[in-house]
Amino acid sequence: MTNMLPVSRRQWITCAFAAGAPALAGLALAQDATYPSKPIQLIHGFGAGGNADVVARLVGQRLQTLLKQPVVIDIKSGAGGSIATNFVAKAKPDGYSLVMLTGAHTVSAALTRSLPYDPVKDFAFISTVSSFPFVVAVRAEHPAKTLADLMAMARQEPGKITFTSVGVGSTQHMVGELLGASAGVKLLHVPYRGGGAPVQSVLAGDVDILADTLTVATAHIRSGRLRALGVTSAQAWPSLPGVLPVAAALPGFEVLSWLGLAAPAGTPEAVVRLLNTETRRALQDPDLLKTLADLGSQAAPNSSLEMRNTVEQDIVRWRGVVDKAGIVRQ
Repeated sequence: MTNMLPVSRRQWITCAFAAGAPALAGLALAQDATYPSKPIQLIHGFGAGGNADVVARLVGQRLQTLLKQPVVIDIKSGAGGSIATNFVAKAKPDGYSLVMLTGAHTVSAALTRSLPYDPVKDFAFISTVSSFPFVVAVRAEHPAKTLADLMAMARQEPGKITFTSVGVGSTQHMVGELLGASAGVKLLHVPYRGGGAPVQSVLAGDVDILADTLTVATAHIRSGRLRALGVTSAQAWPSLPGVLPVAAALPGFEVLSWLGLAAPAGTPEAVVRLLNTETRRALQDPDLLKTLADLGSQAAPNSSLEMRNTVEQDIVRWRGVVDKAGIVRQ
């Protein structure tokens, strides 16, 4: 007869949990294996027709085909993209709520004293999608023919020359601030909610300077309605070969930004890996690559860890710019 030793309730629960753990793990893997089984929401925080919106729709279409589920674009604009970012940070971490982050994610972290989310810890980064410079432009009728002309006007009338952005804390905002700081002049910031509003205000003569993506500006530059005074890449950009870099007038000036996909922290690793793999596949599509190039962007896929490192490094970099430019943190 076998001797039976008494078993405490805690021991019994521990043993039962250990016995059931493989089954629970198997269930989790099985659930991940079914992903995606319903539409995916891809959210961004900028206006319709802007760079984030256009690229989100392009990438969303490819992912929809690859994942065999609808990818629905949802705009939650305002606060330099932070409204959309905060929404996804607090969403259920199941892979069905994604955000198209922009470089503004790191600018906001550098410029804002307190955000409702942690810009690194609250996200499972998937992959960057594209990289691009900005263009500094004025309407065709503007008296400034060159960037040097424009900065001379700003020196003569401090605070009178205005520039657009897609919101306080956006990278466009930082481009304008850095432009003024580098030239030693004071420019007046006029923020919009994004999309086509900034370029329309410049074309109407309401604001002097457009500081925005090539996605928004290129068609108006080619039509002659806007005069490009410089691109923020260190060298001339392929889609605007005749436009000098801002660094030609302000040595050392360079701003490149990016777009990238992220999910809420806690999203299963298997889901993040799948999304990274399919995003990379989407960015190999020749038609998508050509469209991105026409929009003034370059495909820039990377790993989840590399995107996280990019975010961390850019926050440090932009904090340095904020301090150097003497910008007051909000």
